[in-house]
Amino acid sequence: MKTKILILFCSVILFASCSQYQRVLNGDDTSRKYAMADSLYNAGKYKKSLQLMEQIVPAYRGKAQAQRLMFIYANSFYLLEDYYLAGYQFERFEQTYPTSDSVEVAAYRSARSFYELSPRYSLDQKDTYTGLEKLQKFINKYPESEKRIEANALVKELREKLEKKDIEIANQHLRTAQTFGSYKPAIESYDNFITDHPGSIYRKDAFFGRFNAAYQQAINSLPSLVNQRLLSAKEFYNSFNKYYSDSDLKDEADAILQDINNRLEVSEPTS
Repeated sequence: MKTKILILFCSVILFASCSQYQRVLNGDDTSRKYAMADSLYNAGKYKKSLQLMEQIVPAYRGKAQAQRLMFIYANSFYLLEDYYLAGYQFERFEQTYPTSDSVEVAAYRSARSFYELSPRYSLDQKDTYTGLEKLQKFINKYPESEKRIEANALVKELREKLEKKDIEIANQHLRTAQTFGSYKPAIESYDNFITDHPGSIYRKDAFFGRFNAAYQQAINSLPSLVNQRLLSAKEFYNSFNKYYSDSDLKDEADAILQDINNRLEVSEPTS
């Protein structure tokens, strides 16, 4: 009996609360909407709070409460993981309230929102580039921020994602060449990777890939081009060996080099 009474009491309270929310939501009193939106936000009820804030944001522009309202409005999207809107609204907050005590937080969360939007490496990386730009801008603007270390870690992660995409593109060119016979795009892709990503964790793979692609181009060439291209491939081996003589790819690279030397030796005219 006591349990039934308790359930009934809770139901009445919940119904009354919902009814009050609907009355405020459907009413015209902006001050009540602001107060309830703030209360719901503080209670972690972000969806309901947002419904109210969306109605009153225009009415509070230029007023004293606008700064807090705009911050919790943006932050509600962020906490609900709606990162497109969070990034945009935090960016607006930065522009509108550049002297606010919350502007550094807004700047970081705007940048972090674009980081969260970055897709896996195989997809279009537009949001990754935006996230990198925003995070780097934050680091430059707030070099003493307590979020600086975290922001640098996110930058590193996004850069590695772009590097992963570029090395996979080069690898795909090599796989395609092995089927269709055009190795030049693979060599150029590895070349570009080495130039564009000087500190990459995939740099070793790019040096080896370029050497391997040049070798395969040589041995699949017209007889008149083979020796010249074998010599070019040896130059790429020298570049690989200069930086990665102790890598796990060294044995494979040496085996390819041995085959190059054997082919060149056989092709030399005998006296």
